[in-house]
Amino acid sequence: MRLIINGDDFGLNKNCSSAIALAMQKGLISDTTMMANGACFDAAVALAKEQGFFDRIGIHFNLTEGEPLTRAIGRDPLFVQNGSFHKGYTKEPCRLDETQKDMLFRELCAQAERLLSAGIAITHADSHHYIHNYTYLAPIVAEVCRKYGIGRIRLNRTLDTPLRPHVTEGRVDNGYWREQGFVTTEHFGRLSDFRELAVPDNTEIMVHPDFDRDGRLIDRTAVADGFPCGEELDIIASLGEDISLISYRDL
Repeated sequence: MRLIINGDDFGLNKNCSSAIALAMQKGLISDTTMMANGACFDAAVALAKEQGFFDRIGIHFNLTEGEPLTRAIGRDPLFVQNGSFHKGYTKEPCRLDETQKDMLFRELCAQAERLLSAGIAITHADSHHYIHNYTYLAPIVAEVCRKYGIGRIRLNRTLDTPLRPHVTEGRVDNGYWREQGFVTTEHFGRLSDFRELAVPDNTEIMVHPDFDRDGRLIDRTAVADGFPCGEELDIIASLGEDISLISYRDL
């Protein structure tokens, strides 16, 4: 079974970036995606070079957290309040005017250009809080990806469990990305799916490497009392001998 395990949020902060580097070193993840506006961007770039996974970095498009890279979008309260992105707009469908579409396009271009300027050959794309799959944002993301030659992208969730049913409301059908000419895996889910499902071949599993209050390497799924919490990432090493960990570069 071919499996991609992607560590999201590279560059978000020091702990996330260090946890992703450790997970790479231990062979627990195959790829990572980077936040261009993350507080730890420059240090994360240096860490990837030092640890030897500079060629396994995609872009984690972000319109829901941190400061924007462009000025214009910072003046639109739908997306930015008090100088930072927020995700309030994702709670209901939006109709964007042409000015907003242009602002979003320019912001996402700036995010891609920051990675490229750092020497990162962007291998694939996904997004913070799944924003690239929202129906009113997906065409803009697709245009940005085409502009910068990013040909691989993450799906919506396809694995279905009682705890985590398909998340599709307000989001494009997975066929959209293939119709647009992008390469994807066949399936996408989270680490917890391994407990309830026979995960099929050609699947991407999303994880958020971090350290809990005891310093254990975990897949962050929540924050309690200011500390990340979740399942220890070492569980990946015991998923099964029939698993072949591949990279987005292999698709």
